[in-house]
Amino acid sequence: MGTQSLSAIKKSIRAIPDFPKKGILFRDITPLLLDKDKFQYCIQQFAEKAGAGVDLVVSIESRGFIFGSALAYALGVGFVPIRKAGKLPHKTVSASYDLEYGQAVIEMHEDAVKKGSRVIIIDDVLATGGTALAAAALVRKFGGDIRGIYFLAEITALNGREKLSEHNVHALISY
Repeated sequence: MGTQSLSAIKKSIRAIPDFPKKGILFRDITPLLLDKDKFQYCIQQFAEKAGAGVDLVVSIESRGFIFGSALAYALGVGFVPIRKAGKLPHKTVSASYDLEYGQAVIEMHEDAVKKGSRVIIIDDVLATGGTALAAAALVRKFGGDIRGIYFLAEITALNGREKLSEHNVHALISY
């Protein structure tokens, strides 16, 4: 693997103005994912922060799955998907969270996290923190021990970290 840095990771994420709607600056991670060395570097960074003693990686649909499944593989642990409402086939438990205009709901299989499971939650971007907070509520509902919440990038101006202040929050890069 070539020499990588968090600065190189940040530079590989392109900014798309006015997507998906006017006034939003979308962070497109596709160029990062296309570069195997940069992608591997990100997973290694997450794995080093996580260390040993984790049972599950819980990840949020959809871009979070990219990092979550790779991290679970790297750590040699199970992977738990959290999806939008109505997308999981078995019995689920749900949590709602606020959006800019309304609410959204995410779900997890009710048998995915056992009491005492040591869990890392991972998603691609920390914006307002609502989705990650809802994911944490689902994990805690079944007695999961959240060891950290991980993000590729944090948009600091949106103050999402404040909503997650009771958790160890790690972001590789920030904007």
